[in-house]
Amino acid sequence: MATNASLSDLARRIMSGGVSHELRYRVPHPIYIERATGAEKWDVEGKRYIDFKLGAASQLLGNSCPEVMEAVAQQLTKTPYTGDCHPLEIEWADWIHRLVPSAEMVRFTCSGTESTMLALRVARAYSRKDKVLRIDGHFHGWHDMLLKGSKPGVNSPPSLGVPQAVTDLTIVTPPSLDTIRAQLEADPEIGSIFVEASGANYGSVPLPDGFLPGIRALADEVEKVLIFDEVITGFRWSPGGRQARDGVVPDLTTMAKVVTGGLPGGAIAGRAHIMALLDPARPVDGFTPAVSHKGTFNAAPIVAEGAIAAMKLLASGEVQAKADAMATSLRNGINAAFKRRGMAALAYGDSSTCHLYFGGTSIEGLSAAQIRTVPPALVQGLRDGLLDRGVDLMSFTSCVTSNTHTPDLIDEAVDIFDSVLGDLIDTGVIIA
Repeated sequence: MATNASLSDLARRIMSGGVSHELRYRVPHPIYIERATGAEKWDVEGKRYIDFKLGAASQLLGNSCPEVMEAVAQQLTKTPYTGDCHPLEIEWADWIHRLVPSAEMVRFTCSGTESTMLALRVARAYSRKDKVLRIDGHFHGWHDMLLKGSKPGVNSPPSLGVPQAVTDLTIVTPPSLDTIRAQLEADPEIGSIFVEASGANYGSVPLPDGFLPGIRALADEVEKVLIFDEVITGFRWSPGGRQARDGVVPDLTTMAKVVTGGLPGGAIAGRAHIMALLDPARPVDGFTPAVSHKGTFNAAPIVAEGAIAAMKLLASGEVQAKADAMATSLRNGINAAFKRRGMAALAYGDSSTCHLYFGGTSIEGLSAAQIRTVPPALVQGLRDGLLDRGVDLMSFTSCVTSNTHTPDLIDEAVDIFDSVLGDLIDTGVIIA
């Protein structure tokens, strides 16, 4: 029988680093998942985990959602993909159009990273300005153009291979409206503003009160294209995302994960007069279309069918309400464990998220770098301890819930978390 260790040994011989995503790397080896359903999954050795990673937050409906699985299975009897237009992409786009306030027009992509790439290209074409302003610590995918500033407190890309000429076009600021205004006034070449609608790292660093309506008003005043990254918040915070819940409508929105029903793909949506730059029937300055966009697997039928099935479940808000309730129970349970052990730590979060802070009982007024700088020994000890006992987080010290989590699973996870805390205190990793 294959084991996690044996598969890792093989993977390292034929795959760079043995992984396909750097955050899946783990010492001594990753876990290799064989099957998943609802809020649980099992590795190749048969070990079961309570899943709070949920496909990097894509599986709001739980792993292997029956309705999505059935829709995909039915589409496989027709065709997974031909490279042609098809009726399903229209139906899927119409769901987005009806649910997401900014979605006057829609264009599909193959991932969240591709969505932010395309949205930035469209914004640059519309504004006729090359520079973009982004917020410290916010994450918009792994491509060159928005990588600078994704590591909080570091005004440079967290990677080799990013050209300085590209980096110079990205301006990083804290989430301060006064600072942003000053930066926009000082640099007239900035044409667009990119914001993770939840705050950095899907809300681990919440935005200041009033920031979203404030940045909307500022963008209108100085005539900049405002882009909300709703790759995680979209359809999770509400059926229409954070923008629908808070009543703040951006010019462009980037989406992935839940918008596809947890399948590979993504989308951008926005105001019709801006999205018109993608229309091949509307040449501009000799370019037809004005903004070029391709992508072999954009809106593939197999993905569109599953996404439509998901939209039908997501539209009422009941899915989101249940996931939110489970996240509230998880946060409350972890905070009770912190209190019992006399720890100055906090579980917090919005919607169906849970973030952990180990530097006190409040994050108010703290920067992204302060909140997200966690001692490596603590990160390693917490994640290893939880995995060993059958709980899988999403990244670092954060996780999400789904509508398939139950009170019993939450109670079990909290008990495991409390046990791991005890071990970390006993070994001196945490000083209570």
